[in-house]
Order: sequence, then C-alpha cells, then structure tokens
Amino acid sequence: MCEKIMNAESFKSETRSARVKNPCHVQLIPSLFLLLPFILLTSCQDRLGTGGSGELVFSQNQLNQVDTLNLQKSIATTHPSTNPMTQPAGPPPAEMSLTIEQSRQMALANNLDLSVQLFNPTISRTGLTAAEAQFEAVFFTNVTGGTARTAVAPRVIGQRFDQVTADFGLQIPLRTGGSIRIDVPPEWSRTNTDPAVSIYTNTPSISIIQPLLRGGGLYVNTQGIRIAFYEFQRSQAATKLEVIRVLTDVDHAYWQLYAAREALKVRKKEYDSAYAQLERARRQARAGVAAEPDVVRADSGVADTVENIIIAENTVRQNERTLKRLLNDPSLPLDAPTTLVPTTLPAAFPYEVDPARLTAAALNQRIEMLDLELQLAEQTSNVAVARNGLLPLVTLQYTYGVSGLGRSESQSWNMIWEKTPDSHQLSLQVQVPIGNEAARSNLRAAILRRMQLLASRQQETLQIREEIADAADTLTTDWQRIIAAHERVVLSSRTYDVEVRQFGLGLRTSTDVLIAESDLADAELAEVSAISDYQIAQVDIAFATGTVLGASHVDWQPVSEPSVPRY
Repeated sequence: MCEKIMNAESFKSETRSARVKNPCHVQLIPSLFLLLPFILLTSCQDRLGTGGSGELVFSQNQLNQVDTLNLQKSIATTHPSTNPMTQPAGPPPAEMSLTIEQSRQMALANNLDLSVQLFNPTISRTGLTAAEAQFEAVFFTNVTGGTARTAVAPRVIGQRFDQVTADFGLQIPLRTGGSIRIDVPPEWSRTNTDPAVSIYTNTPSISIIQPLLRGGGLYVNTQGIRIAFYEFQRSQAATKLEVIRVLTDVDHAYWQLYAAREALKVRKKEYDSAYAQLERARRQARAGVAAEPDVVRADSGVADTVENIIIAENTVRQNERTLKRLLNDPSLPLDAPTTLVPTTLPAAFPYEVDPARLTAAALNQRIEMLDLELQLAEQTSNVAVARNGLLPLVTLQYTYGVSGLGRSESQSWNMIWEKTPDSHQLSLQVQVPIGNEAARSNLRAAILRRMQLLASRQQETLQIREEIADAADTLTTDWQRIIAAHERVVLSSRTYDVEVRQFGLGLRTSTDVLIAESDLADAELAEVSAISDYQIAQVDIAFATGTVLGASHVDWQPVSEPSVPRY
C-alpha cells in the first residue's frame, strides 16, 4: 500500500512525461472490436426454443388442431351452430332438445377435466421461458469500506489508513458456453499523514472465457432450452389428446342416451300392445269366445311391461346424468329435472373403410406416436450432449485490463483514456480425465434409453394396427347387425299380427300373443342397440385414427399466463 502513496510533485511530473510519450492514445477501443462478434452472438437469441437451437419443431396446426374423419364423402354433413347454446337465467327447463354439435360445444367450453388439462401447456411454457433465461446478462456490484491503524513499534501506533473498494460489472453468458465479464473496480484510499494523501485507483478489465471442446458449442449449451421445448410440445400434445377424449366421451354418452330413450319408447309400445291384448281378452271373455285364464294371463303381461318401463326410465335418467356431467353446463345441474332429448338422427349408412388407409392416417395423427417422436428427439439430443461429455475440458481465457491512478477520480480516468497503461493475458487450461468412465456411462445410458424408445415405437405401431383392424371389423359387424335386426323386426311384426288375428278367431291364447309381442319388443331393442353401437363404432374408429367425427375443426387454446412483476 505504501507504493500507492506519492507526493504531489512526483505524481504531476510522472503524469506530464507519460502524456508527452502517448498523447491521446486510446488502446481500449481496438480491443472492443474483438468483443463485437461475441456481443452480437449473445444478442441474437430471438429464435431460441423455436428451432434456433436445433429443436425438432412440429407445426401449431398439428399440435392444436383436431382434424375430423370423413368416412364417406357423399354423406351430407351438418355444420354446428356458430354460437354455443345458451339458456336464459331462471329455473332449468323441463325439457331441452340437444344436437350432438351443441353437446360438443358445451363440453369444450365447460368440461372440468379439459379445464384442468388446459393449464398444463401454460405451465410447461413457463419452464421454457425459464430455460431461455440462462443467457440473460447479470449486473453485479460489491462495495467494501474499512479503516485500520497498525502498531509500528512498542507503544507506537501508525497513521490511520482508510480504504473503500467497489466492484461494478456485467456478466454476459454466451450461447457457445463461454462468458464475457466486464469489471470496473474503483478504489479510494487515504493515509492520514500531515498532509493526508488520497489516491484513486481504477482497474477496469474485460475477460472472455470459452470452452473449446467439452461444454463448448451452441448445441450443447442450448440443451436445457431444447428439452424444455420438447416438454412444452408434449404438454400440448397431451392436451390435444384430452380434447379428443372428451369429445369421444361426449359422443358415447350422447348415443347411449339416444339408445336409452329409444329403448324406453319400445317398452312403452310393448305396454300399449299388452294393454290392447288385455282389452281384447276381456272382450273375448265377455263374448264367451275366450276363457277367463286368458284375461289373467293378459293382465300379468301388462304388469311385466310396467316393470320394464320403470327399468328403462331409470336407465334414461342415468344416461342423462352422465351426459350432464360431461357437459357441465351451469343451466343443466346434475340434480335438475331437465329431460335431455337428442335430436341428431343416427347415420345408418354403410361405410366401406380401408384399414390400410386408416392405419397410415393413425400412424401420422395419433398423439401417442407424436409423443414418442418428441421423446425420441429428446433422447437423440441427450446422446449428442453425452458424446460431447467424452471430450477433454479445454478452456481458453483472454483478459484485457487497463489501470488509472490519481489524486482524484477524474485524474484516474484521464490516465486510463489518455495514456492507457494496459495489459493482455491469455491462458489455456486443459483437463483430461483418466478413464473417463462417468462420461462413458452417461453415453451408454443415453443410447440405451433411445433404443428403448425405438422399441416402444414399434410396440405402439403394432398396437395401433390392431386397434384400427378391430375398429374396422366392429364397424362392419355393427352394420350387419343393423340389417339382421331390422329383418328380425319385420318378421316379428308379421308374426305378432298373425297371432293377434288368430286370437280373434279363437285359435290362439293370450300367452301366444304375449310371446309374439315380447319377441317383437326384443327385436326392436336389438335394432336400437345395433344402431347406437354403429354410431359409437364410428366414434371409436375416429378416435383410433387420432381424430373426431364432425364437420368442423377443433382449435383449442391454453390458459393465458398470469402477469407478474419484473422484480
């Protein structure tokens, strides 16, 4: 510290001599041009996480838009209403007509499972922005002050020495793995001699540190951003799958309610036929054509049909509650007595499906395959980074510094800008691990995980092929069931008419008529079941291909991020 203390005359003479040797010579500016490529490299970060750091990027339409499956182009489609169905305020209506398009709109707007899932892409997006923040510059400062007096002899204390040091600077991470550090450490010191001597010292410096092998390069150092981006896309894909699942569940519930209501109509028709037979038996008994047991059998048949109606009504109520739960509309609470009436008619058309074409579409559109592709891209990136870990650690560091000294702050800075006592330092550090087993193990693990995902993709491909084949067979089988059930209805209806006429002639009993009536009801129920199962089979084959039925695309949007203060 004593070397910093000088008298005023020697300081002034040294300053004048130095100024004459290097008048207005500035050596800091040329060195700054060396930093220009690094500064430009750190400023061009606008495409990080969107392909600029080597990510596999899927289009937004593939992630957000749910396509539809048109099984037969000649079939006329009904476009959904542009405005979702709304209900006026007040008590729930006693009955509500509901199309399948309205059901889908209400589910997309209100379904709780979907509402929860829509938060996941937004949460994953915050992880991506957090990963991108690793290249943000950091301003730092540190100020330290102190005073001291030391003993120079027994019972003799030296002059008091005061000192204030500070460090102001900027740390700039580089996408290449290095960093730029700018330090401006001013220092003030004073020795309380007579007169007191104050010295101002400034030694600003700029350092560049860059790994050349291990840990160097854009690809390795943007790994965190790349992984966060893949996870963000996976969360979008998972949300799209949830949208498809919700729409599929709504379609299932809609057609199950349709089947339950049609079955209730069949049971009521069966009751009307049984009651008509009871009236016929009573007339025949009064005319003396039929015996009294025929009236008793007909009366018992009416009682049986009443029980069937009660069970069918309960089934309708349960299916209504299931659909209301999926719709979650405020105007349709689960305990409301509102009766839902499906108005969309089933598409009882034969479809000629091509399993090979559907399989190709499923392999391209299924969210499970998209998720596996994203995982494979992530593991491929991990393998590349693990290979980089095998390299030796070679770090290059360059430091350029200047210094200034003066009795005042302005004198110290004048010395820096006018005479520039500068220094250059270049260092190279090399570390070569002996054996390098940890890095080799990491690479082997990354390769094995990628091979495991490749096997999973083959397994998923085989499962999708099986699902498509099963769905196509189910669709064809259900159509054949419709044809067979309709033929059975026609024949059972004829048999019932014959039995009724034969009863009028006294050639059949009420038991024969009730059996024919029950067979007709069973045939009609089988036809209803076949028709509803055929609609559900269409929904399932669309789900197996990663799409939904309908005429319009579904484009979902995640929940908006909340605004937070910067600091």
